[in-house]
Amino acid sequence: MFPYEFRQYPPIDPTLFSQSATTAQWLMKDASVILAKFAQSKSFATAIMSLAQQGKTKQVQQMVQSLGIRSKVDIYFNPDGIRLTLSPSSVGGCCQLVIGLRWNVF
Repeated sequence: MFPYEFRQYPPIDPTLFSQSATTAQWLMKDASVILAKFAQSKSFATAIMSLAQQGKTKQVQQMVQSLGIRSKVDIYFNPDGIRLTLSPSSVGGCCQLVIGLRWNVF
């Protein structure tokens, strides 16, 4: 085995990194749409929280998707808050954006 300073690293190709960053920008746009709706519509936020409290994950998912976003959104919630994980709809899994929001303090 060679000492650490003599190891060869593969050539650097930033193509995938740049593509991931571009895709992440689209995820951020979708996240902005979701967050704006949560912030600006008390009735929408109340409905999301109510459905979550009842454990109706599919209905929460449908409400979020109804905002016209293109990203795939995985939703997890508990009594403390909600976590949304946005990822590209296409296959590849280059990136994801995770948003955590509190709605209760115990």
